[in-house]
Amino acid sequence: MNQTNTAVRTVSGVPVSRVVRNAYILLAMVMGTAAVGAGVGLAMNIGWSLGMWLLLMVVFIGGPFAINKAKGSQAAIGLTFAWAALVGFLLSPLVSLYASMPGGNMIVVNALATTAVLFGALSAYAITSRRDFSFMGGFLFAGLVVVLLAIVANLFLQMPALSLAISSVAVMLMCGMILFETSRLVNDGQASSVMIVVSLFSSITVLFLHLLNLFTLLTGND
Repeated sequence: MNQTNTAVRTVSGVPVSRVVRNAYILLAMVMGTAAVGAGVGLAMNIGWSLGMWLLLMVVFIGGPFAINKAKGSQAAIGLTFAWAALVGFLLSPLVSLYASMPGGNMIVVNALATTAVLFGALSAYAITSRRDFSFMGGFLFAGLVVVLLAIVANLFLQMPALSLAISSVAVMLMCGMILFETSRLVNDGQASSVMIVVSLFSSITVLFLHLLNLFTLLTGND
């Protein structure tokens, strides 16, 4: 008899339900570590600057490469937690900057809530539908490159309209990434759960930041 229940489907001999549960437990722990890092940064009241942004980009982009080199070993998990804590710490001055704006606390809360709802809904859909979203990989990569180049350009142009467009596209791309990575977790037996968690954490972080920017622009705090 053909079993279709998620609880009995397997990835590399391990029930899909267990693979997903373990990955999401790890993701929750990584998110918690990032929150601790952000709390430390907020307590230290670090200022936001272009240099801080550049450092964040180096850590945010470079961290997954280091983790990928160590994948398959316990060191990969340790590096993941260290990276998440550092990302949270480096993001804290930016979050503080948004919070200090008129109505900023509500903007931060709304961005957090929207991020949580989007991630939960997209992940649930990918898991329950079991659709294979691997076809989106090339499009998502190309879109991320374009967005990154546009972000760098807007550092010099400082155009609110371009910033709004960038964040709108980035939000859609991150939603696509969540579907893509969750689909890999369910369907790709060769995929590394740790690297998928790293990618999901990255997507959630970028989604939150661009929602912050969107809510700020839409409320007129530019």
